[in-house]
Formats: sequence, C-alpha cells, structure tokens
Amino acid sequence: MSEVTVRSLAKVLGMPVEKLLEQLADAGMSFSGPDQVVSSTEKMKLLGFLRRTHGKDEKPGEAAVPKKITLQRRKQEELTVSAGKSKATVTVEVRQKRTYVKRDDVGAALDEERAEALRKLEESKARNEAELAALAEADRKRREEREAEEARRRAEEEAARAAAEEAARATVDLPDEEGAERPVRAHKEKEKAAAPRAAAREAGKPARHKVRGSHAMVDNEGDEGTGRYVAGQLHLTDSERARRGAAGVRKKPKARVAEPSRTGGGQHGFSRPTAPIVREVAIGDSISVADLAQKLAMKGGEVVKALFKMGVMATINQVIDHDTAVLVVEELGHKATRAAEDDAEQALVAHIEEVKGEKRNRPPVVTIMGHVDHGKTSLLDYIRRTKVASGEAGGITQHIGAYHVETDKGVISFLDTPGHSAFTAMRARGAKLTDIVVLVVAADDGVMPQTIEAVNHARAAKVPLIVAINKIDKSDANPDNVKQGLVNIEVVPEEWGGDTQFVPVSAKTGQGVDALLEAILVQAEVMELKAVYDGRATGTVIEAALDKGRGPVATVLVQQGTLRKGDYLVCGTHYGRVRALFDENGRQVGEAEPSIPVQVLGLSGVPEAGDDFVVVEDERLAKDVAQQRDAKKRESRLVAAAGSRMEDIMAQMGQDSGQVTLNLLVKADVQGSVEALRQALVGLSNDMIKINVIASGVGGITESDATLAATSKAVIIGFNVRADAAARKVIEANGLDLRYFSIIYDVIDQVKQVASGLLGKEVREEIIGIAEVREVFRSSKFGAVAGCLVVEGTVRKNKPIRVLRDNTVIFEGELESLRRFKENVEEVKSGTECGIGVKAYNDVRPGDQIECFERIEVERTL
Repeated sequence: MSEVTVRSLAKVLGMPVEKLLEQLADAGMSFSGPDQVVSSTEKMKLLGFLRRTHGKDEKPGEAAVPKKITLQRRKQEELTVSAGKSKATVTVEVRQKRTYVKRDDVGAALDEERAEALRKLEESKARNEAELAALAEADRKRREEREAEEARRRAEEEAARAAAEEAARATVDLPDEEGAERPVRAHKEKEKAAAPRAAAREAGKPARHKVRGSHAMVDNEGDEGTGRYVAGQLHLTDSERARRGAAGVRKKPKARVAEPSRTGGGQHGFSRPTAPIVREVAIGDSISVADLAQKLAMKGGEVVKALFKMGVMATINQVIDHDTAVLVVEELGHKATRAAEDDAEQALVAHIEEVKGEKRNRPPVVTIMGHVDHGKTSLLDYIRRTKVASGEAGGITQHIGAYHVETDKGVISFLDTPGHSAFTAMRARGAKLTDIVVLVVAADDGVMPQTIEAVNHARAAKVPLIVAINKIDKSDANPDNVKQGLVNIEVVPEEWGGDTQFVPVSAKTGQGVDALLEAILVQAEVMELKAVYDGRATGTVIEAALDKGRGPVATVLVQQGTLRKGDYLVCGTHYGRVRALFDENGRQVGEAEPSIPVQVLGLSGVPEAGDDFVVVEDERLAKDVAQQRDAKKRESRLVAAAGSRMEDIMAQMGQDSGQVTLNLLVKADVQGSVEALRQALVGLSNDMIKINVIASGVGGITESDATLAATSKAVIIGFNVRADAAARKVIEANGLDLRYFSIIYDVIDQVKQVASGLLGKEVREEIIGIAEVREVFRSSKFGAVAGCLVVEGTVRKNKPIRVLRDNTVIFEGELESLRRFKENVEEVKSGTECGIGVKAYNDVRPGDQIECFERIEVERTL
C-alpha cells in the first residue's frame, strides 16, 4: 500500500492543500509541507477534530453527525461612480449567510405542524356540530309553536262554523217577519266568519260550482259543519259529514295547468306558399341585367334566358332600357313600376328648404371677361397688388382665378376667366356665377371675337355689364373706336344715351381703377344683393384638381349660408366632410361667408367644374345623394356608350374606310383645362380625320393611362402635368407618342395642322435635362438659390426651365444663373451637383424638380 501524503489526501477530499494544512494545524498536528506522509492515526485525529468543531460529540456506537451547518461568504467589488467632472471609486462588500438543516429535523418539525393543524381541524369540527345541534333545536321549537298555532286556529274556525250552523237552523225555524230578516244577518255573519278561510284559499284553488239546494246555497267543497251541503250527500249524518269535510280540507285538489292544444296554436314560422310570389320591381330609365336579377331575387342566367326567348341578345352586364325591362319582368310573372329616382334628391331639397334665415347684404361677385391679352389679369393684379399674370404660361390665364379683395369702397369678389376661344365653357360658367360682368377691351385693339362672345354670355345670364377700356396710357389708344365697335353689338354707353357704364382705365399706371371700383359698388347697391348668412351653405364649384399631397381640392364660391370646417357636403357625384378651408393666398380659414371663394379639402373625389355643392346635416344623406347621382351617371354613360358603338358600326358600314381616326389621351392639371381641351380637340374633326379623345382626367400621367394609350394606340397629351417613372417605362417600351404642353395654342395648332392636312414645321419641346432640388439657400444678392443634383440629361444656361412639384408645373421661366461650386458654367451634366438661380421666382422647395428644355422645329412628314 502506497503512502498517503498531505497533497494526495487533499486531492481525494477535493479541497485546496493550504486549507487541509490549516485544519491539521488546528487539530494540533504540524506538517512541514504538502509532501509529508499522513498516518492513519493522524487521519482519525483530524476526523474527530472536525466532528467536535461542528458541535457533535461522538456517542457510543454512532458517528457524530451535525444537525445544522452555517456557511458565511464575503465578496468585495469596486465600482467607479462619476461625480461631476471627477470620478470616485467605491468599495462594495456583499455578505451572505446560509444555514442548512438536517432533513430528519425538518421532517420532525413538519410532523409537529401537521399534528397542530389536525388538532385545530377537530376543534373546528366540534364547534360546527354544536352549532348545527343548536340550530336544529331552535327549528324544532319553531315548528312546535307553528303546529300549536295551527291547532288553535282550526279550533276557532270549527267554533265559528258551529255558530253559523246554529244561526242557520234558527233562521229556518222562524218564518215570521223577523225571521225574514235573519237569513240576511246570518249570511253576513257566515261570510264574516269564513273570511280567514277565503283568504287562505285564494292562491290557486279551483273555482266552486254553486248549485241551488232545497234550503240554502251549496258547493262541492263540503265544508264541515256549515249550512252549505254537498249535492247528493244529504243522507249523511253530521259526524260523517264532518269527517269528510275535514278530509277535504286536508287534501286540497291540485291545480290543473292548462296544456296547450296539440292541434292549434304553436305553428312554425315558415309555411309553404300556396301561390307564386309576385314582386313589385321599380325600374328607372335604364337598368343592368344584373341589377334587375337582384331585384327579382333570381339568378342572372334566368333573366338572360328570358331575354333570349324574347329575341333580345344581352349579357349580364349589359344595360337595357325601361320598356325592355318592363316586358321581361311581366314575362317572368312580376309587376313593374316606374322608379322614383330622385328620392334622395327630394330629401335634399326638403333639407335645404328647412333652413331659412334673415337675409343681409353680401359682397358682389364680379367676373372679368374679354379677349385674350387685353389686360384682364393685369387689371386684377393692380387691384390685388400682386403679380399673377407672370405665373401663367405665356402670360395667358388658363384657369378660372377666384379672389376677394377688401378695398376702401368695400369687399368685392373677382373671377378672372380665360380669353382664348377654347375656354368658352369656362366663360359661360363664370357668367352664370357672377352678379356683374366687367368687360375689358384694349383701347389699342378694339372689339375682338372673344369680346363679342363675352357680351353674349353676359346677356344669356342676364347680368349687368360694365366696360373697362384698358391700355388708355398707350399712344395709339382710341377709346371712341372701342365704343363704336360695342355700339355695333348693341352695347351703348351712358353718354351716348345707353345704359352701360364705360370706364377708361390703365392696368399699368392705375389710372381709373378707383372709378371702376366705385362703379362696381354703385351697381351692386342698385341690385340690392342679399344672402342668408346663418343657414347651411350652398354654392358652385369654380375649379377642381387632384393634389398629390392633399387629395381632391375644389375651389368653390359660397352663394348662400356659411361654409365651416367640419361640415358635411355633397358636391355633384362626390361627398365628404370639410377637413380644411384655404383662401386665395393659401392661408387656412375657419369659415367662408357668401360671395367668398375658398379651396375645400376632404371630398371623396374630384368634382366637375360647375357642379353645385350643398351642406347637409349628416353624412348619410350626402352619401345617398352622391351614390344616386353616380348610379344615374353610370347608367346614362353605359347607354350612351352602347349607342355610340352602334352608331360607329353603322357609320363604318355606310362609309368607305378612307377616314382616319386620331386617338388622344388628355391629362391636365385642373378640371377646367381638361374640359376646354376636350371640347377644342373634338371640334377639329372633319370628313377626313376624326379626333377621338378616349380618356381625359386631372393629375399626372400614370401607368394605367400609358397602358390604355398603348392599347388604343393613342397620342398622350400632358398639359402642365408629367408622367411618373412607371408610366415612362410603359411609354418607352411601346414607343408611344408623349407630348408635353403648357400653352393651349400649341396643342390646338398642332392637332389642327394634322387634321387639316397642312404640312409645315412642327415646334416641339424637348426636355434636355432634369435637376432635383436638394436644398435651398437664401442670398441677399441672388435671392433663393437651389442646390440641385442633375438626375437626367444636361442643364444648360440661357435655356427656358419649368419648376415641377408632384409632377405638376407650378412655374415657367428662365434660368438666371448656373454655378458649379463658385464658378459660372454653361452646362452641368447628369450626376453632378450645381446651384441654380431661377429668375423672378423665390418659392423653390426641396424635392421640386427643375426641368430644362428647348423648343425645336421639326419638318413634319405623314
């Protein structure tokens, strides 16, 4: 056997050598080092020391085992704490003390706790049994008292019945007059004595069947000892009758519950119809086959089959007229009626008529009309002290501008209409909205075609006319020539004996502007213009557009009532809640009174220019009216589309195939421009070529527009709008012809030249570069300088530019300066940063696009 050293013993015990040496030293043994040999005697001595240390003395025949061991640990850590600019180090000491108890001792403690819990449970059980016994005793006493009370009450009732019986017998034995009165008294006494029993029997006893006896009233209850006898039991003795009466009192007859009849009553909710169901179907001017099938509660295929049997070939989505629908409904065994299609409209009219208030004076609405370039917008600019004409492409107004001006003479609302021939509908709409028409005629130009047209619009609308002879500051001005030209169309000045005011003005110098405003206000005072301010607002849409950030935006003119934020309104085929109101300067306002134009946000779609709007009480009525109008419009459009297709087929059959069709897809920035372009382009059709506008709308050119143009092989015309990236990919892939315009003259002239077959030079606008604005810097010398990154092509100096925001043109002008770092350069190529200064425009914002283009002339070939 090998010798055991201190080191090997520590390894066997699984403890450090130093700790084992300490324990050996504490036990009184000294070792010089870990390699010294430990004998068996020294091992036993160490074991005895350790047992004594843990509090256990050895017993005879049993090793000492500790019942409880306590361990203590101490741990120190240093933490660095920042105190202002300096740092401090803190020593943290953690002390832990744990005590471990022998399992047998724990078990003994648990046994004691269990015994204590059982003892308490037994005591609680004993208490509960004692309480239950006490309750049972109290209940027994109450039951005995109740039985004694019942016996006493029965004895009293028996005595009362005996007394009543004696009284009845006495009444029968005395037939004199006094005895004649005694039955009544006896009967009253008997009722008084029987009152307690009657009260006890009221709850659920069967009714008594009374019969006439030979002596007195009898019933089938057989009350004991009374003067009422049971029919057929007169032979019984008094004791037998009393026994049976008591048995009858003890055994109460059970109340029978009436059972429902099995043959009547509870029928189920459904029954087989004995006759065919005849439905009453309301049909309007036209209806689709699917809608008709839904109203008839039938499958669409059955209605199509019925139409086929009648000789009408129709699909489920096809629209049929009223007469055909009536025939098929009657053929299927139902009844057709004429639909009242204006239910919601009638409710809307009644809703409007409910609100009537006091009328007060309102500002006049004045429309500026006249020939193109005669100075309408410039005159309005002088009044407004702004520069709107410079923001219009080519210096021409292409939208209806609406403004209200607070002058020294009073508030006046102005509508500025375009003067070009393509904007006839806009001028007609402006004349209908207005109270007074100011006809602007240039003194150096005289009466022109659009001047005559404006006069006709004013007469058609029965609106008074005021003539403003503009540009009298020019050397070649001839006011008399203007007056003579207007006299020829029956517009006679007051000084010549007529009824029309002529005011010479100069939009450049301001001469005569005050006289014009005074003439407008005098005319308005004569007309006594009044409106209700407190009612629900009504008015007309002047212009509408789709803004990418704000959604549908409608410029409206309030004519009656006050339009407020949060109002529900219906506008044409659209409805919504007013989210915000803006004036012509872009400031948000809370309300708009009569004759004040504002921009409205919150509609469900872009309304048509010229639509009326009405404020209603709740959203449900607005939605119903809008949906009904939309359904009517959709049906009429389907009918017109079907009719036009048939007409096209018949026309192609009657003509040769020499006519050429030019398909166009028109997108513009506002609804008024779309309307003007569509009418002008369709009006250019002749026998040789047909102009067909397949689609038109407001907003940028989208991928769906490009796909439609590719399918129809149409030319895409963008009027102050641009195509997005997805649309450009479709256009490039299909080789479509996409043309951008900003002046309506160019659109009409190019299409007119193609339509009339004239060959010549074509002026095209070619985009040579696009720069994206990343940042805007303000400079006292140059104004707003746009820090840009050229993303496409090349931006060149001295070329015309356009500023685009959300793919819509907001400014057209010139590039004033082009710099690369601090050096002036002639051009900047794609992928390069540069600084661009836009001439006479300071509203450039980050995210805008600056489009550099040039106009080129191209020889056109067929």
